Parts: sequence; C-alpha cells; structure tokens
Amino acid sequence: MVSTVSADGEYCLQMVSTVSADGEYCLCRWFGVRSFVVLAPGGHSDSIQSESKASLLLSSISIAVNNTGCSVPVFVQTQQKWRRMYQGVCEGGGLRTNYDMVHLKRIPPQYDHLAGLLDVFKSKIACPLPALPPVTVSVRFTYILSDWTQSAWTQEPPDFDIPYGGNVGGAEFGKLPFGALEDPVSELHLSTTWPCLSEEMIVDNSVYSDLDPLQAPQWSVRVRMTDNPQCLLGDYLSEFVKICHSLESTDQLLGGLVLDDDDKDPSRDVSAALQRLTEPSPLPLPTISDVVSNMKTRTKFRRKEAPIGGELLNMILQFLFPDAALEGFPRAEKPSTEQGGEKQDTAEYKETYRQYKSSPEGSLVYQLALCMCVVNSNHGGLRAVAHLWQEFVLEMRYRWENNYSIPGLPEGSPDMSACLLLQKLQMLNCCIQRKTAREARMKEAANQQASAAAAVQDKPARGSTSAGSDGWDVEDSDEEFFECETEMEMETEENIASNSDADSAQNNTLPKGKVASNSQPSNDRTNMHKSESAVSFKDTVTSQPEGRLKQCGDLCLLDSSEPLYIPITQEPGPMTEDMLEQHAEVLAKLGTSAEGAHLRARMQSACLLSDMEAFKAANPACKLEDFVRWYSPRDWIEEPLTDETGQRVLKGELSPRMRIPGNMWCEVWDSARPVPARKQKRLFDDTKEAEKVLHFLAALRPAQVALQLTPMLVHAAILRVEEEGETSPPALATMLAQIQARASKVLRAPNMDAQKCEDLMELVRQVTLVETVIARARSLRAKFNTEKARSDDGAQELERFVSSLLEQPEVKVIGAGRGPAGTVIHKLFATAQKAAHSFDDDDHSPSEHRAELDSCPDFPRPAGREYILRTTVPRPCPVSRPCPQRMFCTLIKEDFRLAGAFTSDTTFM
Repeated sequence: MVSTVSADGEYCLQMVSTVSADGEYCLCRWFGVRSFVVLAPGGHSDSIQSESKASLLLSSISIAVNNTGCSVPVFVQTQQKWRRMYQGVCEGGGLRTNYDMVHLKRIPPQYDHLAGLLDVFKSKIACPLPALPPVTVSVRFTYILSDWTQSAWTQEPPDFDIPYGGNVGGAEFGKLPFGALEDPVSELHLSTTWPCLSEEMIVDNSVYSDLDPLQAPQWSVRVRMTDNPQCLLGDYLSEFVKICHSLESTDQLLGGLVLDDDDKDPSRDVSAALQRLTEPSPLPLPTISDVVSNMKTRTKFRRKEAPIGGELLNMILQFLFPDAALEGFPRAEKPSTEQGGEKQDTAEYKETYRQYKSSPEGSLVYQLALCMCVVNSNHGGLRAVAHLWQEFVLEMRYRWENNYSIPGLPEGSPDMSACLLLQKLQMLNCCIQRKTAREARMKEAANQQASAAAAVQDKPARGSTSAGSDGWDVEDSDEEFFECETEMEMETEENIASNSDADSAQNNTLPKGKVASNSQPSNDRTNMHKSESAVSFKDTVTSQPEGRLKQCGDLCLLDSSEPLYIPITQEPGPMTEDMLEQHAEVLAKLGTSAEGAHLRARMQSACLLSDMEAFKAANPACKLEDFVRWYSPRDWIEEPLTDETGQRVLKGELSPRMRIPGNMWCEVWDSARPVPARKQKRLFDDTKEAEKVLHFLAALRPAQVALQLTPMLVHAAILRVEEEGETSPPALATMLAQIQARASKVLRAPNMDAQKCEDLMELVRQVTLVETVIARARSLRAKFNTEKARSDDGAQELERFVSSLLEQPEVKVIGAGRGPAGTVIHKLFATAQKAAHSFDDDDHSPSEHRAELDSCPDFPRPAGREYILRTTVPRPCPVSRPCPQRMFCTLIKEDFRLAGAFTSDTTFM
C-alpha cells in the first residue's frame, strides 16, 4: 500500500494492491476487488459528510479515470471514519461499475433474512427484462462459543491437604508452578458456509429457514485467545527478578526482628569477644575462636514477627538439608553429597547447566533458588527472602564449626563452569573435609603418642632412641619447625599414605602438567626458610628418609644405587573463579620489571617448593636432576651413547631451560629443606578460606542473592518449559531455541549485576510467551479431548486440527459437521446450550424443564450472518451487454451493512 498526501494536506491518496480477495482489507471482502485506490481525508478529525461534496469528488474521479484510461476502482471515504463508508467508481472496456454502501446501527426487521435482502438486490438492479435470471447466493453464518463451563479445567486445583498448598498451581518448594490461572482460550468462532446456492433451492424468511449449520458443506473455525493471561511461571520469575532492584540490606529488612530476651547473652555476641578475653576467670583464658564457636548459630526471631513461620522454616530447611531432622537438627554421620542421581554423571546433562553457568539439577543451590522463588511469591516477599538467606548462612556456619559436610553438592574442587555461589559452597565443603581429615589425623597421632609414652614408662631403661616408621622421634617433636601446629598434628607415614592421592602413584613418572597444577602463591614460604632454626633442622634430619609413598618404578638416584621414592605431597588448594581473578590481578600489578617478575615467580612457586621439600625428605641423597626426572620428565633429556667398552648406554641431562643461569627451579631447590608434607606449612589454609566464604555469604544483600540464584531459576524454568511442551506445536521448538541462546548469552555475561535486570526481564517475557502458547495448546486439547478420541485416526486428526488452530488464523474443518473435529465442536455447542437453558429454566417444573431441554437447539442464534448475492443481467436496457451484479450483506447485532457493485454498459445504452 502506497499513501500520498495532497499539497494542502486535505486528502490522502492510498493505492492498495492485495494478492487475493480474501485479504484483511475490508473493501476486498465487501466489493470483491483486489487492487484499488482510496481517496480519504488527510486529518483524523476531518470527514466528508456533505452529499454534494461526495458527488463532486466522484464526478471529478470519473472524469480523471476516463481521461487517463485507468481501469482500477477508485473509492472515496465518506461520513465519519468509524463507520467505514465508501463510494467509488470503476470504468473500462465500455463498462462502468458504481460502488454504493448502506450502513445502519440496527437491522431492519424486513431485511433480517435472505428474502428481504433479495428484494433489495432486485430492486437495485432494476432489470429491464420481464423475467430476472436466478440469483446465486453464498451464505456464511458465524456462531460464537464462549461458555467453557462443561470442558475440562486445564490447571490443577490446589491441594489443601498439603501444608501451605492452598494456591492454584500447587507451588511446591522443589518445583516451579506452571500454567495459566485463567483460560487462555476465550471464544471459539464457528463459520458455516454454503458457497453457491440458487435462490430457488433455499428458503430463509422470518418464519422458516433451511440453513441448518449441521448441513453446511463447509466449516471453518477460529479461536480468540485471552489477551495476556496470567501465567504462574512467568509471574514467579518476574517477581523474583524484581528483587534485583532492591537496595536494602538484610539488617535493614530484619532489623526490627531482634532476639528474644532470653537469647540476649553477651557471652554469645561476637562484639563481646575481646571483652571476654580480658575478664578475670579461674578457668583457662578463652581464645577468639572459642568465643565465636560458642555463639548461638541460629537466630531466634519473635514468633509473631518472623517473616517465615517456624513450621514453614523447618519444612524448608528439611527440604534443603535432608540429612537434618526437624527437631534439634541432628546431623547424620555420613550425609549425602549429591542429590542429582546418576543423571548428573552424563556429559549431556553437565553441558546443560554449564551452558547457563548454573548448577546441576537437584543440587543444593538449584533447590535453594526454587525455594527462594516460592517464598518470595507466596510467603512474605523480600523480607522472607532475607530471612531464609540468613538462616541458610547460619546453617553453613553451623556445619563448618561442627564438621558436617554440606549435602547436595558435586564432589571435588569448585567447578569453574558452574555459578559462583555453587563454587563458594564447594570451597566450603572442601574446607570442611580438610578440617575433618586434619583433626582425625591429630587425634590418631595423639593416641599413638599416648601409646608411645606408656611404652616408655614400661621400659625406662631403654638405651637407644626409638624412631617412628618415617624416621622421627616423638621426644624431639618440640624442636620441629612448622606453622602454628602442635605435635598432635604429626603422624606416621602409613597414615599419611592412606590419605594421599593415589593417582600420582600409578606409574613411575608424574603425569604431564604437574608443574602447572602446583603453581599456587605463597608469600610466607620464603621467610620460613630464612630462619636459623631451619638450618639446624636441615643439618640434623637429612640422614633419615621421611614421607615416602612408594618406589618410583625402577628409577634410582643418579649419585647412588638407592631407589627413587615418590614423596607424599600436599594437594594444591582449590580456588574459585573470583579467587583466580584476584590472583591474576595481583600478579598483573607486579609489573614487567625484573624485580616484579622475580617476585611473581616466587609467588607461583609455593607448591613447587613444597614438593621439593617433600622429595628431599623422602630421598635424602637426591639432587635437582633426580627431582626433575620425577616431577617434569620432559625436562630430562636422555641420549644413547657408546661407552669405553663399546656398550650402548643412556646419558641424561637437564633441558636447556633448566640450565639457564638464575633459573627459578635451581633457586627454589637450593632454598628447599628436607621437610615431609605433614610438617610443612599448609598450602591451603582451610580455616581462613572457610571464613572468607562465610563472610562472602553473610555480606550479600537480598538483591545480590537474587542475582546469584537467577541462573538456576532460569535453568529450572527452561527445563520446566521443555517438560511441559513435549507435545506442543512444532513452532515451539524454534521459540525454545531462541530462549536457550538468549539465556546462555545473558547468564554467562561477566559482572552479573543489576544492570542485567532488563535483559533478564526480556528473557522472562519470552518464557512467559512460551508458557502461554503451551497453556493454549493444553486448553484446546482438553476441550477437544484429543486423548479420548474413539480411533487412532480420529486422535491424529484432532491433534492436527488443534495444532493448526494455534498456528493459523482460521482452519477448515475436514468433513464439516461429520468429521472428528466437527463432532466435538457440535458437542461443545450442544452442551453449552443445555447448560444455558438449565440456568434459565430453574423456576419450571421437572417435566417442563425436561421438555425444554429436549427442544433446545444445538446451536445458538448466529452472531453474524453474511450473504453475497450475484447475478448477470443486461443494464441499463435490454440490448445492453450482460453485466455482473453483486451485493454483499453483513448482519451483526449492532451493524447492518450493504455493499453493492452494480455494473452498466456504457457502449450500448
């Protein structure tokens, strides 16, 4: 369509070209034209209401059409614009067609049927012949079904037997709700069509009509959908994303919910820790860690003011931590560490959550996100979210202080492909496991020390020193040097070997990549080797091997015939992605100077130093070449040579990079002391790292918590949509692919902050749209009973019909009223009619009511009727050529319109 405006802005000229007469433009349907020109007022408030002005415009158009030889119909819009009144003219080939229109707000009684409309049509033609040829009639009746009371309800009703389950949709803590709260399909429009009938074949007057919808040869259906129906999943997601805009902290939201009076014990307040340290007491002086560990780990709010009630809170905690009971929260000895089942082990499943930088389905973080979403929507909003998060943080501290593993987390080091919150909890779990193992070793060492002391008391006259299996004496433990550790932490070689990494001892050489995986920073290691006590320790201990794991194949030391032993080494500390970023930032700030490069190398060699010390302790007579042969075989180059006797031998030497003057490996080797792993400073300080994690969790505001949990929530929503949309129309697959691509882009973006809320809201809108499509499909399937069809063919036909209704504006019914879909539609209308008459006839007697129902028609009165009358007659005189005549009639409750196209012969007049 092309529009042009005149110079004075009074009229707007529109040139319209349509592909077929079935186009949406009203003139195509009313006058049966495909291409035309419309002359309409330029202003929205202007209108041509004067009959003389309209006639003047039509006359001018007729002259212009004759002068230009234009054969395209030209229309002028008259009267008020809302009435859509048009008059026009078309000339060409010796014929002239006048387009006229009548529009009324009410249907005149004498024209409320086909008989009256035929009279109008024939009188308007004014045929000069004594007998008018039969008029061909096309009829279309439209019936509207808006009463769905007898059809199945597509949304599950609430289960009042479940605590806090009285909401529509069944909002469970471990599952997001899904579906529309209202019927997404509001109306069904059935159009019955008689395409070509002779006026002599049918009777349609004020008394009787032959136009029975069941006998119509053509049926077509269109459905009218509810605009923006309220959907549960979309509402839950949008409400949760709105939290990301909040600026309140947890203290601001829960500041008024103070502890009960009986809980206000200064001895349990961290702020009073230093005061307690200075208080006189007959008991031993407490430490800060003692004060913190004796704090009350659960905040008790006033029961009446708590955002989440006690019973509901216990239910949520029981769901999140299944290893804890409701009363007193006792912990199991061996809590579960994974809730996802075997499904989490598949590569395809791991790729799913890594795509969104989420967490495994069923993990603790995944379940926490679902609980937060449900709590925010149903149980108190933002304050309830803050309350639940505070309880979650307290639970994490309780588990750390009491050495209980966190359930529902993947085992091992933090997964960098998962969300940051999951990495933090995995780090805390690693700290708990390291702490538990260390305390167990200390306890076992203490027991062994007590046994050794008892043995010494039994044999006081022993003449020689009794060394342990790894070559150290219990009595000399006070002279050992290691970081803030007691002799309780020392243990035998066999106990260490049982807790070491078995993978490093599977073959005679360390797998490639050992160096890179053991490059963690340590600033204190250098200072430790500068102490004089370390020198004396080195001189006294080197003769006894310690910390041996196993022999390294057939390798022997280069300067002796002793076998080379693989030492027991410390495992490198796990790191989360934010720790890696901070570490990289620190290294980058050192600059590119020689001093900075040297310091950077020193920071990265902490693990290398630890391994060298352990290697020296296990192999007292070793040198750097022996260490390289085990630690980095690629840097030990062997070449076959012929000796003096003529035999082929292998001669090895260090690689060129190892022989560079000032090589870091040589410097570290010179400063390394023979210290077994159990006596070294810990590379991974689990206490410090655990406190960092707990501080990170406690410092998060509710808005930040929501941002951290959003990837899991979007992940769960996509999985729920995929689950519910398995039988949805094919177009849904494309929509899902778009959502997945957008989710992967938004959720994996760095620096997830409140600025991403708009992208998240757009993502939520797309999920809501898909949910609406699925709800519509489900509603139509329930109404048409696709699962209860009598035959397989009928079920397939109904399924195709429902899919077409979702994708096309109007769908033809195969078989009309006798096909599978037509039978269901007929039943729906009949049921709605009987239901309407049942409500209308409640005051009648049972017999009268039954008779009324039996005589009730299956279809209501048509909401709209359309007639097209056609014939061909000579005009304006009997000798004129036969010309086509056409009149379109539409009869709606408040709209009566006649649009006629009457053609006359301009040559043989």
